[in-house]
Amino acid sequence: MVATTHTLPPTHAPNSAKFARHMQAPHHMLGVTLTGQQGVFGLLLVYCLTPWASPPLALALGLALAQTVGNPFAARTKAATHWLLQFSVVGLGFGMNAHAAMQAGKEGLLFTVGSILGTLVLGYFLGKWLGLSRHVVHLISCGTAICGGSAIAAVGPVLRAKDEEMSVALGTVFVLNAVALFAFPAIGHALAMTQNQFGLWCAIAIHDTSSVVGAAKGYGDEALQVATTVKLARALWIVPVSVGTALFFRQKGIKITVPYFIFGFIGAMLLHTFVPAARPLGPVLTGLAKVSLTVTLFFIGAGLSAEVVRAVGARPYVLGLLLWLVISSASLYAILHAV
Repeated sequence: MVATTHTLPPTHAPNSAKFARHMQAPHHMLGVTLTGQQGVFGLLLVYCLTPWASPPLALALGLALAQTVGNPFAARTKAATHWLLQFSVVGLGFGMNAHAAMQAGKEGLLFTVGSILGTLVLGYFLGKWLGLSRHVVHLISCGTAICGGSAIAAVGPVLRAKDEEMSVALGTVFVLNAVALFAFPAIGHALAMTQNQFGLWCAIAIHDTSSVVGAAKGYGDEALQVATTVKLARALWIVPVSVGTALFFRQKGIKITVPYFIFGFIGAMLLHTFVPAARPLGPVLTGLAKVSLTVTLFFIGAGLSAEVVRAVGARPYVLGLLLWLVISSASLYAILHAV
């Protein structure tokens, strides 16, 4: 018996490939030629400029764009990310008061120093245990230890961190911020924490200032005041940690680049505090800085391909979660027994 060979008909291209080709094809509308990719990118970017967008959502939208239609402006968004991050850090300084920061430093100083150093050391050893790169470990540790996205935005350029490293760190802390915003008030009420205790706990255990304020505001006016002032003082640790990062990660033959934009952050805070004529600009510049950070996250997310996302894996998120659980639990225990 002679075996016969059957020739299969050519397979059709996957629907995803057809969709990608369709989105890359140019379309003419109102005298303007745009691809579907560019149109979707533009709509999402405009949304990220609105008050309804948040940093976690912006990052999620960027990731969704990268995994579906792709980023049509990858080179441009990568170049813009560096400058937007630095602008965000400086702009946030216009929302801080030097007197309030110094006063807040008197209360919670021991908790602040202990939690920052403890988080950085614990992050180092957990990162080694998880087999993560030093950059990712340090970014997540700094974001957890100090003030979330602002700290990562400040330390990232000092490390010369890659876009995917920044995205992993920022995405981790912003997701945990969203969880904390809802979980912390419920835990505080369940444990019958005082206003002072809850405000101090928020400032130490929640990453970003916006989430700290949001959680404390729902708990009470005194909690809001304590949380805001202690968090402002904590945010000043961006400067020594950034300088320490530049020294610690120095390689042989490489000149350390001084992070001058950090001094811009200090200058913005001093200007806002001691120059009355500049104070009306504070809310405007701080608002622009927050929008800038939101857009930055969208750009970073949009630059991540499926291959990069798969290569990153779940371990960085495990690191962020473990660090957050430890600092939240340890600070809660210390505050309940000492304050």
